[in-house]
Amino acid sequence: MRLPTITAAPGTPPGGPPALGDDGWVVTRHADVLAALTDSRCVVPPVADGPEGSVAWLRASVSRFSPPDRHAARRAVGVAALDPRELRLAAARLTERILGSSSEESVTRARRVPLLVLAERLGPADPAAAATEVSAVAAAYHPGADAAATRRADRAVAALLALSPPAPAEVTANRLGLLVQAADATAGLIDAAVRHGRAVPDGLATATLLAEVLRLDPPVRATRRVATCALNLGGQGVRAGDRLVLRFDAANRDPAVIADPDRFRADPAGMALTFGAGPRGCPGERHALALATGVVDVLRHASGTLIEGSRR
Repeated sequence: MRLPTITAAPGTPPGGPPALGDDGWVVTRHADVLAALTDSRCVVPPVADGPEGSVAWLRASVSRFSPPDRHAARRAVGVAALDPRELRLAAARLTERILGSSSEESVTRARRVPLLVLAERLGPADPAAAATEVSAVAAAYHPGADAAATRRADRAVAALLALSPPAPAEVTANRLGLLVQAADATAGLIDAAVRHGRAVPDGLATATLLAEVLRLDPPVRATRRVATCALNLGGQGVRAGDRLVLRFDAANRDPAVIADPDRFRADPAGMALTFGAGPRGCPGERHALALATGVVDVLRHASGTLIEGSRR
């Protein structure tokens, strides 16, 4: 089985010891990124709170941006009632219906399947309307969005709260956070699988395709941490308060842990760090992979759809 080589995306930094950049320490080696992800002295940067119904309130309420003392409880909320196997089957069924419409936009529409499937299961009264509002929230979900995007996101969060069933505010927020991640990262994983799927043999399992896409072309390329005290990271002295930019895209290609790191592998060794690691590893990993598998399986087996869709 001949597998393709995928070069690193533009902007992927070269591997090496942690180096000071404009926004803190840039961490690229697999061992160093893993160390920072699993070290309790390296925490997620704090975010400002805001009035209930705003995007700032949503950020401050979800597990993704929570301080250590709030993270575990919030982490369990969003995915507690979701069954990965059922999500995969539902994603496959909806993708089949979309492809059956014979629309030229079918592959583009298929990338929204994870969001629609989750919206149907997490309670919004109108899943299609919720999906539209979630897209506006996703554009300003991470701190630093411009004022116009933030205002749109504030209106969208308020609309999503109105669509959501009665529940404690923190429960609703974490369910909405799961929808936002599906709109962004899971859709990005499907896009990348469509792009790279044309080059891999038909016999390559979809699970393998997705695992290697996560390694070679991750939809989330980096995450951030802040050091709470002085520590040694990769031989460098990091001071309390220093910011760390952990580059998944570089760490996933570290030749120290994977030979010929730019080539697809038929036997992924689980070295990709894209879903994080340790206590703050992504709580929705199994659900995201189940949803993406359901979509990509159907696209790969629909005659010519994956290839033609990736050329548009």
